[in-house]
Amino acid sequence: MESANAVIAPRLRASWQRSARYGAPEDEVRPVFTGSLDTGSLLYECGNEVLRGLQATLANEPVSLMITDSEGLVLSRLCTDASIVRSLDRVHLAPGFYFAESNAGTNGLGLALADRAPTLVRAAEHYCTGLRGYTCAAVPVLDPLTGALAGSVNLTTWSDQSSELLLALAQAAAGNTAALMLARASGRTPRPAPRGEVFRVHSDRFDPADVPSLSPGWSEALDEASVALSRGRVVAVVGEAGAGKTALASAARRAARPRDRVLNARPPAPDDVDTWLTLWTPELLKDETCVIVSGVDTLPAWAAAELAGLFAQAHREGEPPPFVLTAQDAGGLPEALAPLVEVVVEVPALRFRPDDVLPLAHHFARRDRGREVVFTPAAVRALTACDWPENAKQLRRVVREAASRSDVIDGRHLPAEVFSGVGHRLSRLQAMERDEIVRCLAEPGSTVVGAAEKLGMGRATLYRKMGQYGIKARQFRS
Repeated sequence: MESANAVIAPRLRASWQRSARYGAPEDEVRPVFTGSLDTGSLLYECGNEVLRGLQATLANEPVSLMITDSEGLVLSRLCTDASIVRSLDRVHLAPGFYFAESNAGTNGLGLALADRAPTLVRAAEHYCTGLRGYTCAAVPVLDPLTGALAGSVNLTTWSDQSSELLLALAQAAAGNTAALMLARASGRTPRPAPRGEVFRVHSDRFDPADVPSLSPGWSEALDEASVALSRGRVVAVVGEAGAGKTALASAARRAARPRDRVLNARPPAPDDVDTWLTLWTPELLKDETCVIVSGVDTLPAWAAAELAGLFAQAHREGEPPPFVLTAQDAGGLPEALAPLVEVVVEVPALRFRPDDVLPLAHHFARRDRGREVVFTPAAVRALTACDWPENAKQLRRVVREAASRSDVIDGRHLPAEVFSGVGHRLSRLQAMERDEIVRCLAEPGSTVVGAAEKLGMGRATLYRKMGQYGIKARQFRS
């Protein structure tokens, strides 16, 4: 227990400090209420299903099980114990109320969301005296496809109850919720689990001659970041996942200081944050070194606060700062880091830069294949017509797989996701059907009539299904 207290005490202390700064009341819970709940979300659907199963195993136990969104809004609450339900109602720990730290001070679900880590807050550890009659265990739930914070699972009981298993139950429920979300979102590629990679050295692999010439949307963002860095400004590069934020930050820094060494500190798994900070933060004080700190919007609040102090110490007036930040949007910058940022540069999504698709495809193919690769007209049409919801990251994956099969990439070498413009989740059966339709249409010399015969369906049915999956026949014409 001593080691556990040593770990959690700094988090609680930082949370209390934030609560005081937010002006959270110490003696009475006064959270914000909203009458609008997103009960149609995948998190709500899957979380409630998991919690109902857990509730059945906790019959006659005074435990309330809750789902919250990423902002701390309580979406649902399951509990069969009338006394604890009445008590939770008095402190407004109920659907429709926000329990983020800024609303209710230090509490289990608020701290779990702020630090993106499993959290147990007992009795007097709560900031507000009105919550000290409870022990709360909360665990964040990450979207299995994007890695974004979806919400949390929260288990609350009386403070005099044994809490030894409470956090373990919450962790199991959060893991089962994420797994069920992935199963219900079949047909899409899950996000790889974090590997805890600390940083990657770009300097050994950077060759300006190998960088393709890209569209004005990219070039203008690059110029803006380069100028800001050369003037000693702190820059945050924002944009959708996979859009190339780290690549742009690296190129901008090299434009400002070509001889500097550039490192990339990728966000770690929550349990590895301490080690992550210890390993790379000393690099900030080294001459001619810049660290691109990626995904700062995913960092725990305490880690962001620690980084803010380190950045302020390392930044020398009039010189390019030894760090660049990236995040999905400026509004997601952690509270501790946002005041340091002087210039925000947005990288446009790839769908807004269609002229960049082919240059990037050739670049990725050459880098992965080791030689030039040819794209047929059919492949070009498919690549340029795709919306690329996962941006350049998805394009590179698609090109890498296709280039591993042939030096001449045709439509049949591309996966079905390139040809489909579906804006919603597909079931596993739908995804299989879509893939089979694309496979038949992509065969050399194939026609819609011929594909319909192979698939054993009428031409009208095939056209209807092509419309359903956003598949366009012209993408397959030679």
